[in-house]
Amino acid sequence: MIGQDRIWLGAALLWALCATAPARAQDAETEIWHKVREAQFSGRSFEPSADQVVWLEAPNRAEDAAVVPILIHAVRPQDPERWVRKIYLVIDKNPSPLGAVFTLTPDSGRADLETRIRIEDYTWVRAIAETNDGKLYMAMKYVKASGGCSAPAGKDMEAAMARLGRMKFRTDADVQLNQPNLAELMISHPNVSGLAMDQITRLYAPPRFVRTIQVSYEGKPIMSADVDFTISENPNFRFYFVPRTNGHLKAEVVDSSDATFETSAAVRGGAAAGS
Repeated sequence: MIGQDRIWLGAALLWALCATAPARAQDAETEIWHKVREAQFSGRSFEPSADQVVWLEAPNRAEDAAVVPILIHAVRPQDPERWVRKIYLVIDKNPSPLGAVFTLTPDSGRADLETRIRIEDYTWVRAIAETNDGKLYMAMKYVKASGGCSAPAGKDMEAAMARLGRMKFRTDADVQLNQPNLAELMISHPNVSGLAMDQITRLYAPPRFVRTIQVSYEGKPIMSADVDFTISENPNFRFYFVPRTNGHLKAEVVDSSDATFETSAAVRGGAAAGS
């Protein structure tokens, strides 16, 4: 009888897992994805064994749909002979499915990126790596989250606008020349989606969000990005760079109102000083 109970219990657990499990790979061929693929990658095929090139890490279920952490990891370093030159971030169910396009160079050292995104509904999240030979590799993760794009701002808007455009770099205490080093760019910006209703006025705040980011080291491009309100309030990006000599890490940011912001950090003899 005990054995029979275990069989029934196992069957019930299996049914529950199947009923609540995220969509399988075959379910990832959504109508929205087909439209994005046709518009952005028309006529181009995706390579097999993508996990040998790029990984995507994200929570199965987000604690806060307006601030969902993601990590895009490239398996191989940025070699001058072969490197990841672009990473496309697609969130199928978001109002703007193609949320970001990152451009990288061999001076990135590693094509790893971390940021925080908004997710409007249960969805597939896709990181598509394009290598310098034009090949495409896609990593996917199904994330349970909802309401992130239409959620109201987390802080007082007047205070947020007073800090608009303030930026800061952060690096490891011991920066190594000629090696990939982790850097973090923090941007104070409400990144208003235009989809959140003010519960008092019942009006929608006009959209205003970071649009482009250019990061360079001593004039050499490291990382650039075309983004939209998919990126969470107060955008934060972690990436790598390879300093060849002492110099300055610089960021230039333009938002959707054409406001421009700049910051830099000095890198000296194995240590960096934030601006």
